[in-house]
Amino acid sequence: MNLISKNLLVTGGAGFIGSNFIKYLLSKYNNLKIINLDALTYAGNLNNLKSIEKNPNYKFIQGNICDKDLVNDIFLKNQIDGVINFAAETHVDNSILNPDIFVRTNVNGVFNLLNVAYNFWMKNPFQVKNKFKLARFHQISTDEVYGSIDKGSFTEQSRYAPNSPYSASKASADMIIRSFNRTYGLNTIISISSNNFGSNQNNEKFIPTIINSIINNKPIPVYGDGKNIRDWISVEDHCSAIDLIFNNSISGQTYNVGGCNELTNLEIIQKIHQAIINIKSEYSNNDLKIQFIKDRYGHDRRYSLDISKIKKDLNWCKLTDFNESIIKMIPYYL
Repeated sequence: MNLISKNLLVTGGAGFIGSNFIKYLLSKYNNLKIINLDALTYAGNLNNLKSIEKNPNYKFIQGNICDKDLVNDIFLKNQIDGVINFAAETHVDNSILNPDIFVRTNVNGVFNLLNVAYNFWMKNPFQVKNKFKLARFHQISTDEVYGSIDKGSFTEQSRYAPNSPYSASKASADMIIRSFNRTYGLNTIISISSNNFGSNQNNEKFIPTIINSIINNKPIPVYGDGKNIRDWISVEDHCSAIDLIFNNSISGQTYNVGGCNELTNLEIIQKIHQAIINIKSEYSNNDLKIQFIKDRYGHDRRYSLDISKIKKDLNWCKLTDFNESIIKMIPYYL
């Protein structure tokens, strides 16, 4: 099986999900060239890609998606015929403190990528250059764009109701992408994912925080009452879904991608604590310490994605078990 793209630009590829995805693609496709554009902020780490840095089909470029001249140059020199955008500011707490950075990267940066892609791939609205008939822009979005839901699950037809500057910036990007598809005919796809977990995740995120706190016998900081619910998907399953969506979906579509593992924050702490004890029994001597802290402003209570569309249209199914995946990632921290 071949990817529809031959020269793929992956933005934010030194981050958690992006680096896993690049390694996934290079292990699966032999005739694909990947250009990784990453600004290497705190969330980007080239050590995530150490194993493939000498691969002849891979090239890293340090830079910002907001840099129009740089992005133009990358398209021209590498004949880019596909973009998968992981590049984003994602830390919700930081978005509350410094929302301007999130608007700049998550909104202006996405607009810049779209604009360059349109000018490079198309002659005029709805007139694609012959060389780029299959060229596609794929945006990696988040379930947070839908806001919070008490019962049931969000479908792809649910209205957007973001509640933080982070989720609002991601929702804004999705709307701009939709407009480029409807107004100009640009081939675009959006996938909306639930919370990811797995190797190379930044230590600021919740699951690495839990693991590091337990093994170092420190309190685990938990917002509010700890009963906020999130759905969790392994990064491997997310990568397989992105691959399937990018290659097989119809232009203009949106797909929810979830793991069907809805847990409160307190429940996931208990699961990880037990998994660590099962691997290293000496940690059973460590008391489970939870430090409840003041709740985050605009904190969504529950996220839940209906993933029936990707199952029906693309025959996707997750391959990993949540508990087994957690057990596999713990030795990395130990």
